[in-house]
Amino acid sequence: MSAVADVTDATFDEVVLKSGKPVVVDYWADWCAPCRQLSPILDELAGEYSDKITFVKLDTNVNTQVPLQQGVLGLPTVQVFVGGEVVKSFTGAKPKSTLLKALEEYL
Repeated sequence: MSAVADVTDATFDEVVLKSGKPVVVDYWADWCAPCRQLSPILDELAGEYSDKITFVKLDTNVNTQVPLQQGVLGLPTVQVFVGGEVVKSFTGAKPKSTLLKALEEYL
């Protein structure tokens, strides 16, 4: 079972924007090959750091409002939210080392 929870257009505000700790949002789609490469890396990070950071994924096939509101133009996109604001954003599959470096100030 994945340590990365699903979030939807309906639950995004509550789970991400109102979170008391940093949230990593993975915008993905089942047809996206780089998304499939990134998923196990995020699962691993979530398993290691879920006590400090919340990790969620949003399926852009069925949830179209939030990606539009957040300016997501390509997949996969990873956004880091702190206090309801995007503080970091990446598009494209990234290695674990790059993601860890981006998250180190929150760990």
